[in-house]
Amino acid sequence: MVMRLVRDDDLEPLVLEEELQPPRRSDTADVVDDDDVEDTDAEVSEPQDGVVSEAAEAPDSQDVAPDDSEARATDAAADLPLGALEALLLTTHHPLTAGRIAELLDLPSTKPIRKAIKGLNDAYASTGRSFRVEQVAGGFQILTLPEFGDLLKKFHQREVDAKLTKAAIETLAIIAYKQPILRADVESIRGVACGETIRSLMEKHLVKIAGRAEEPGRPILYGTTKRFLELFGLNSVKDLPQPEALVEKAKG
Repeated sequence: MVMRLVRDDDLEPLVLEEELQPPRRSDTADVVDDDDVEDTDAEVSEPQDGVVSEAAEAPDSQDVAPDDSEARATDAAADLPLGALEALLLTTHHPLTAGRIAELLDLPSTKPIRKAIKGLNDAYASTGRSFRVEQVAGGFQILTLPEFGDLLKKFHQREVDAKLTKAAIETLAIIAYKQPILRADVESIRGVACGETIRSLMEKHLVKIAGRAEEPGRPILYGTTKRFLELFGLNSVKDLPQPEALVEKAKG
């Protein structure tokens, strides 16, 4: 047996040659066609049928909803019997709230009532009527226009004088502007005792007990009632004439 000695110098070229050669492609690897690659990309990028249409239709349905509700409210106002609404307002001696009107007219909500009242006022204005539907004490009531105040005051003067004396009107005015107020403060402003006058105003349901003061003895505080607002045609005490306006009117 003959043995051959191999030197390290002879092995180095072989090792370098193997390292420099690129890895061979496996014969069993699947060959992918360019057309298949394009089809795969198309399947990934293109959504399924119906998905885009559903997403696009969702915002449209949300946008249409408010229009439908507004249209329903407008239709309800158009269907509201103005004659029946006017009859209710003419026959009542006290303001009717929107909820009460809706209950009497069998309405599902109070939204069409304001539009119907605006329609009545527009009709009154176009025909030169002497009254309008006004909001008073949280409700609605038919009232005459301010320009007819002097004529109506002359007509009702005796009735007003019989119901409220000068002392009662002064006391009521002080309570209305200063409420809640103690009886001692009212008497301090008027300079006379006001116990009987305040009791008379309470019997007429124009003044009420508004609470008690946080001071020794817990004295009673007085304020005006809802009947007071109705009688003077006010929606709230904030609608009372301001002193500055009264002074300017007196100067003019």
